Amino acid sequence: MNNIKIIAFDLDGTLTQHKTPLSEEYREILFELKEKYTLVMVGAGQTRRIFEQMNRFPIDIIGNYGMQYARFNYDTEDLETIYDISEPCNRDACEKKVTLLRNKYGFTDFSGDNVEYHPSGCVTFPLLGTKAKQEDKLVFDPDRKRRRAFYSEVTNLFSEYNVFVGGSSSFDMAPKPYNKYYALDKYCSEKGVSHSEVVFVGDDYGLGGNDESVYKSDFGFITVDDYKEFKNKIKHLL
Repeated sequence: MNNIKIIAFDLDGTLTQHKTPLSEEYREILFELKEKYTLVMVGAGQTRRIFEQMNRFPIDIIGNYGMQYARFNYDTEDLETIYDISEPCNRDACEKKVTLLRNKYGFTDFSGDNVEYHPSGCVTFPLLGTKAKQEDKLVFDPDRKRRRAFYSEVTNLFSEYNVFVGGSSSFDMAPKPYNKYYALDKYCSEKGVSHSEVVFVGDDYGLGGNDESVYKSDFGFITVDDYKEFKNKIKHLL
């Protein structure tokens, strides 16, 4: 840890509850870390959403698994988009593959749309549909066992994507080669730092998790199984 120059973070489940604002306590911890290290967020969502969820904390943000990158501008106190990549998506093919999986595994009763398409080219397969109630989603698959049971089949069927067991009731997909490892590796190359000078802090490192690609790599990794543990997990860095 004496060699660390950069700390990279996941947000949901690591610094906050899912889609909830960053607390004032954790804001202060990040400011403490910022005095010693360069901080960067490596997220699955869009940079603007992450920034607002963090209550506009001054930090550079990688979004959409590396398809977006925004720097914090201290003059404007806002994000400045450096790049925002969009990839084409074959929607007809996606619809057919998702429908095949729904019919095979019995997820034919759903609310809203069959598939959710994002401007970046990322795709979400919402097992309960795009308009499912939040309470239904939360109790659907909290330990992810239901989705992990056929995760390998989804990855094989959507071979042109990196597939993640996302949220509480969906599969999230990013066009290859985009994932958090790819994003962080590119960031290091642009900054001229080695992997040994970076540590990643994340919670979603199990099978199909969107932090798994970093966890299984040569980057240092601090596991956070409950965001309430965050302060204790990183105290040796303060």
